[in-house]
Amino acid sequence: MIVAHTADRDPASDKETTQVSAALDLIKDKCIRGKRAELTEAVKSALAEGVDAKDIMLQGLIPAMAVVGERYSSGEFFLPQMMIAARAMSEALEFLKPHLLNSSYQQRGKIALGTVAGDFHDIGKNILKIMLEGGGYEVIDLGVDTPPEKFIDAVRNESVQVVLMSALITVTMESMRVAIRALEEAGLRKSVIIGVGGAPVTQKFADEIGADFYSPDAYGAVEKCNALLN
Repeated sequence: MIVAHTADRDPASDKETTQVSAALDLIKDKCIRGKRAELTEAVKSALAEGVDAKDIMLQGLIPAMAVVGERYSSGEFFLPQMMIAARAMSEALEFLKPHLLNSSYQQRGKIALGTVAGDFHDIGKNILKIMLEGGGYEVIDLGVDTPPEKFIDAVRNESVQVVLMSALITVTMESMRVAIRALEEAGLRKSVIIGVGGAPVTQKFADEIGADFYSPDAYGAVEKCNALLN
């Protein structure tokens, strides 16, 4: 009789894989639920156990924020819940950044974002920044009341691949058109992807001013960046 032998399994390796998976699942859960202190502790514990910073980012934090974004878009999460999760993510990311520098983790791209001239609202911009950083992007935050010159400088001097503009009140929407026109006049328009968003902005307006894409929320903006850059 011929007996088929299977390859010997390494119990220690199986145990280590299970521990890593459990650590990443815990990080994901704490992030989704916005447990700031507990999330940072979970990240610290995972690093102490030998989990690579890259895996914490790619298999824990990024998937968690994707879930948060999906739940917000579907109406399961509301703005306060999204902001709580985003703040937790931000604190964990600040702790993790030095470890990522020593890891093989590679960022997806470089993005500049700002609330356009005349508009001083920053909640949506700040949430988007956190979600972009959580998605693996380097973000240049141009702040609020951003004149066209700042967008031009970011493209010219920071070599950003994407410029994201936000407007939260109707009267400042035209500042998006002015900024895009300024980029065209500076000869930089073709070298960068432009996305726009904010409460009064629509797809029709985005098409009218020559933006490359429009998103109604932060999660959608991250998804558009992922699709266009990767």
